[in-house]
Amino acid sequence: MQLRYSFRVYPSAGQRMALARAFGCARVVFNDALRARETARAAGLAFIPSGELSKQLTASKKTPGRAWLAEVSSVVLQQSLRDLDIAYKNFFDGLKGKRPTTGPPRFKSRKDTRQSVRFTVNAGWKITTGGRLRLPKVGDVPVRWSRSLPSAPSTVTVIKDSAGRYFASFVVEAEPKTLTVTDSVVGVDLGLTHFAILSDGTKIDSPRFLRRAEKRLKKAQRDLSRKAKGSKNRAKARIKVARAHARTADARREFHHQLSTKIIRDNQAVAVEDLAVKGLARTRMAKSVHDAGWSAFTTMLEYKAAKYGRTLIRIGRFEPTSQVCSQCGVKDGPKPLHIREWTCGACGAVLDRDVNAAVNIAKAAGLAVSACGARVRPVLVPAQREETGTHPKPQPVTTGRQAGLSVL
Repeated sequence: MQLRYSFRVYPSAGQRMALARAFGCARVVFNDALRARETARAAGLAFIPSGELSKQLTASKKTPGRAWLAEVSSVVLQQSLRDLDIAYKNFFDGLKGKRPTTGPPRFKSRKDTRQSVRFTVNAGWKITTGGRLRLPKVGDVPVRWSRSLPSAPSTVTVIKDSAGRYFASFVVEAEPKTLTVTDSVVGVDLGLTHFAILSDGTKIDSPRFLRRAEKRLKKAQRDLSRKAKGSKNRAKARIKVARAHARTADARREFHHQLSTKIIRDNQAVAVEDLAVKGLARTRMAKSVHDAGWSAFTTMLEYKAAKYGRTLIRIGRFEPTSQVCSQCGVKDGPKPLHIREWTCGACGAVLDRDVNAAVNIAKAAGLAVSACGARVRPVLVPAQREETGTHPKPQPVTTGRQAGLSVL
């Protein structure tokens, strides 16, 4: 399986200029190729293939207006053409229903705050013995290695984000690491008050990183709005806003990584619900939904399950997990969101809404789970008419505890 490892890099002033030149050349090549194809489409001509675009790129390097394209690695320019092909493929596949619908390729702007270039093995880049990243026509760039690569990387993408930080993203082939087989299985119900509720009764509070950083973000955005457009002070203020957002996003990503790794390591099979995040993002809960980052979290669960030999099961979003009693299976109908605990009218069990949903998610996925650790309390119910006059034995009352993750 292919994995991507990203590391922070710290280019010097001269290397930043060389990378800026590479970013600009890749952008120009992308826009020239897109313009050629759009012109041909408007004229009713056939779709220009990639080979023809590559020939046009080689010819344009010999013209006075595009001679500066030879100042960067040719691999970077060819990869820019490949990016355009991928954008067209995604667009056509969306029209055919093979993937989610996306718009047609658009021209790139030099004012975009995020830039990237990709180097393949043909470019001759390598990692030096001193641990630096040697890029063609850029130089040896210092890298902060936070971990070792599992194998030799095939490509490296140098990225400059909106906060002005530089990253090197390596694509490597990694063999799945099968963890010790365990009998534990779990269903996960994602929410807003609690980020995740497990079928064993464990509740993980939502950190709400965006909500906690709102005061700092508000001040940075207010300072940006007071700067004159086009001034250097406005550019500095924009960087401060981007860095504040980057810190929030990094903290959320770290939380997702820690929690997803723990769930995958502790359980042989994990069941989650396929939530309609786009629909929820159009409601009054939009900010909280985006702050939670459910899609990123489930994506981590998916690739880590494949990496470590675990099983991830997604159930349909229309499964009535909050309406069915996890004890007797009777559907009790929809309930408003303010009802966090309810009593089953059939068996009399007192059910925690979120834990009950997590148990039902696991059962819908075919996982054998029990609610032994959940907040499910069987209570005494009135005798039915045909049982009048008998003396049924009283059922014991059991309670469960809510536990958090001590490692997070």
